[in-house]
Amino acid sequence: MAIKMKKKSTSTDMTAMCDVAFLLLTFFILTATAKVPEVMPVDTPASTVQTKLPEKDLATLTVGGGKVFFDVKGKDVRVRTLELMGQKYGVAFSEEEQNKFAIMESFGVPVQNLKQIIDMKPADRKNVQQPGIPKDSLDNQLADWIQNARLANIEMHDKELEIAIKGDAKEEYPVIKKVMDILQDQKINSFSLVTGLRGKEK
Repeated sequence: MAIKMKKKSTSTDMTAMCDVAFLLLTFFILTATAKVPEVMPVDTPASTVQTKLPEKDLATLTVGGGKVFFDVKGKDVRVRTLELMGQKYGVAFSEEEQNKFAIMESFGVPVQNLKQIIDMKPADRKNVQQPGIPKDSLDNQLADWIQNARLANIEMHDKELEIAIKGDAKEEYPVIKKVMDILQDQKINSFSLVTGLRGKEK
């Protein structure tokens, strides 16, 4: 006499799997950092070089439209650089302004107008037409930003600051040359040029 086995259901309970998937999704969303919009987007020249810039001890000079914007890595270095610039130009920055400046993106205004930019919300700051950091011989604030950032980086990290120039591919040569002259005046003969990656030509 044949015994018939009762077939068991082959369905699987996916509740636990869904819970894990949503936990992972929540984790990645909460830990991800949004890309900070650039105050001055530039179309960098193409290159096949894949060397990455350092994550710290770096100052970036963004050049485009005849303007120069400045940025330096590290909250402590940013705050110390701001203090040194404030001392030089007689502008006092409050602790709150220093904390906001520490997490701010690159900027391109004279020191005298920096407070107005710091007090803005990031979204408003992006929509403001910044005139660029003065770089003329009579008012060369760009040279002072570079010099004070170098001093601040040595003071805070005991390391020389690296410099990177991020220039627009269509930028006129005289502006780039002016920036390079400022660097060479401070005996900075080694710096990086930021480029966009493209495929190698066959």
